[in-house]
Amino acid sequence: MNTDRHLIEKTISSETIYEGKIIKVKLDEVLLPDGKKAKREIVTHPGAVAVLALTDDNKMVAVRQFRKPLERTIVELPAGKLEPGEEPLTCAKRELQEETGYQASHFVHLSSFYTSPGFADELLHLYLATGLKPGPARPDEDENVEVLELSLEEAHELHAQGEIGDAKTVLALFAWENRMWKARG
Repeated sequence: MNTDRHLIEKTISSETIYEGKIIKVKLDEVLLPDGKKAKREIVTHPGAVAVLALTDDNKMVAVRQFRKPLERTIVELPAGKLEPGEEPLTCAKRELQEETGYQASHFVHLSSFYTSPGFADELLHLYLATGLKPGPARPDEDENVEVLELSLEEAHELHAQGEIGDAKTVLALFAWENRMWKARG
């Protein structure tokens, strides 16, 4: 039984106004539940993964990189977009190795969540990776990253300083902290 029918917006028309390498932007005209019309700008994205990779001594593998929309560097989880038809776990393994050089013997899916459902359909899959083995990083040719290993305390300090501020990494910090609390009993 669908109890939210009174909230549904019906698409009247949809026009692609931009198509780039990663995203597409559509302008949809919708019919609101009260009969009025409205416009919605929608970013479509192929989806992405992020990896909370923990070393044997319980440090998070992170990357520092420049993010043009913010005009500064931030510290975040290794992450990347899904290729067409790619399974999220396959992408998680690839991105971890490309960005950090690490390979993991164990992956656990922690969560999947929409990053900004007010204007985008991006679904991000968050994985925990353990049993790490170092190796050479192979970032994309237009990607410059610095690999870091951070304790939970160091990561929280970077969060407090605003160096960690993206949603996927903040969510991962709380998942990591929750995991540690559960392990303590």
